[in-house]
Amino acid sequence: MRWRGERESDNVEDRRGMSGGGKIIGGGLGGIVILVIALLLGADPRQLLEQVPAGDPASGPQTSRPNDPQDEGVKFVRVVLASTEDYWTDAFRRMGRQYRAPKLQLFTDRVQSACGVAGAAVGPFYCAGDEKIYLDLSFFKELRTRFRAPGDFAEAYVIAHEVGHHVQNLLGTMSKVDSARGRVSQEEENQLSVRLELQADFLAGLWANYANQKNLLDPDDIDEALGAASAVGDDRLQKESQGYVVPDSFTHGASEQRIRWFRKGFETGDIRQGDTFNTRSL
Repeated sequence: MRWRGERESDNVEDRRGMSGGGKIIGGGLGGIVILVIALLLGADPRQLLEQVPAGDPASGPQTSRPNDPQDEGVKFVRVVLASTEDYWTDAFRRMGRQYRAPKLQLFTDRVQSACGVAGAAVGPFYCAGDEKIYLDLSFFKELRTRFRAPGDFAEAYVIAHEVGHHVQNLLGTMSKVDSARGRVSQEEENQLSVRLELQADFLAGLWANYANQKNLLDPDDIDEALGAASAVGDDRLQKESQGYVVPDSFTHGASEQRIRWFRKGFETGDIRQGDTFNTRSL
């Protein structure tokens, strides 16, 4: 991705090295595959924080350390977020709406959000309660190694997907899905979650279309994004973690579905093509 020299967002809060308070969720990267599957790329963190037992309390506040504003990883995040701001500001204007950009908070180890306390093991997530995206940069190493999805545009896809959830929040889609929870069966609730996630993939694809028009993409960038979408498909992750696949338990969509909806957003560039809630075939 040709990101160097591009505008950087002012909406990134760098709180790496600062204590988030509370307890660390999960028990270390070696034992949290299921948790990562559930929260990776946008699952509702409130549900996971209710279901996952907390680990041992931290022994005390973490020692704050200075953060280098010239850190390449941080600059990359700022540029990607700025690009999503530019795209969605214009897209909302064309819909007769005003876009309210989300904040993106970088953290280390654990963080306190309006959705609860979360450890780095949960992966990146969006919290509608405070309209923030939370990201521990160590996740990008996991994306390259554990999930075998390398490349800077794979990382950009992760950010764009979380921004997609913010867009869903602003458009009221997320609240409609939330209101249905508890009134439908678990299988139907899972299906709603899948449709929400696939739409966020589509919205990430819309941004990728814009980035391509702005000549920000290298030839292999879309393949990197598709590789990341495939790597975090429910079928692939369930096969890896438990050795078999249970489609009725999917909450994010199969690899092929995630690829298809991201590609549809990228190829059409038309937000009207992304209604995952009123189509029979996903």
